[in-house]
Amino acid sequence: MPLFSKIALSLAAVIAFAVPAAAHPKLLSAAPAANASAKAVSRIVLKFSERLTPRLSGATLIMTGMPGMASHPDMKMTGVNAAIGSDGTSIILTSARPLPAGTYRVDWHVVGADTHRITGTHSFTVN
Repeated sequence: MPLFSKIALSLAAVIAFAVPAAAHPKLLSAAPAANASAKAVSRIVLKFSERLTPRLSGATLIMTGMPGMASHPDMKMTGVNAAIGSDGTSIILTSARPLPAGTYRVDWHVVGADTHRITGTHSFTVN
């Protein structure tokens, strides 16, 4: 095998193994959807592109605005539980009661197979 072919084959092998290692979990979808308005929300689902590491992944729900209060401070919602879904690729936040009207942000952090911590936010409104 010519030297050029060996180098090309070695380079292709390195690239093939390096590409999957560079992948990170990505937020694919959410319910309620990003920037959507919804009613009677007591469950929020964030779906990611790969299996998550449960002990290193989670989310917090923050109320960022309330009707009639122009300068409402951000407030962490209590009584909201976050857990990894049975599919292993989603975070599900649940509340015993529907959320009050207002604007919300989910601050999430996930770790997938590559062990890198990825963070992000997801916002929506409850009418």
